[in-house]
Amino acid sequence: MPTPLEVPRHILEDIYRHARREYPSECCGWLAGDKDGSSVTTVRACVNMQAQGNHPSAPSRTAETAYVFGAQDLIELNNSLDTDTPARIIYHSHPNGMAYLSEIDRGVAISPWGDGPAYPVQQLVIGIDAHRVVAAALYDWSDTDGDFIQIASFTGAEI
Repeated sequence: MPTPLEVPRHILEDIYRHARREYPSECCGWLAGDKDGSSVTTVRACVNMQAQGNHPSAPSRTAETAYVFGAQDLIELNNSLDTDTPARIIYHSHPNGMAYLSEIDRGVAISPWGDGPAYPVQQLVIGIDAHRVVAAALYDWSDTDGDFIQIASFTGAEI
C-alpha cells in the first residue's frame, strides 16, 4: 500500500479555508514539500477555471461539480516537479460534503495512456457543505489495484 504523505493540521486548515471561500464551487490547488521528505509544507491555491468550460472530459459541468487548473497554474505545477520542493499532492473540494475521488477525478488523474497517474502526486479531496468541512481523504496510485486507493482520512472542521 502506498505511504500517505503527512499533511500538517495547519496546512489542512489553510485548504479548508480555501474550500470555504470558493463554496459552492470546487476549489483546487496543490501542496508542495521537499522532494525526499515525508510531508508537505506549503499550499498553492489555484483558480478553478471550470466556469469557462475548460474541463478536458466534462466541459458541460459547472464549477460546482468540476474543477480545472488554468494554463499558468498548470505550467507552474509542471515546473515545480523539477525543483527541490515539487507539488506532492493535488487537492480539490466537493461541495456535496463527500470526500471521494469520483470517476471523472480518476479519469483526469490517470495518464492518457492508462499506465498510471498523470502526475507523481497524491490526490486530496475535501468534502464541504454549507455548514462545515465534513472530512477529507487522501488517495494514491496502487500498481497492485491499477487504480487510486484511499490511503488516509482527515477530520473536518467548523470552517
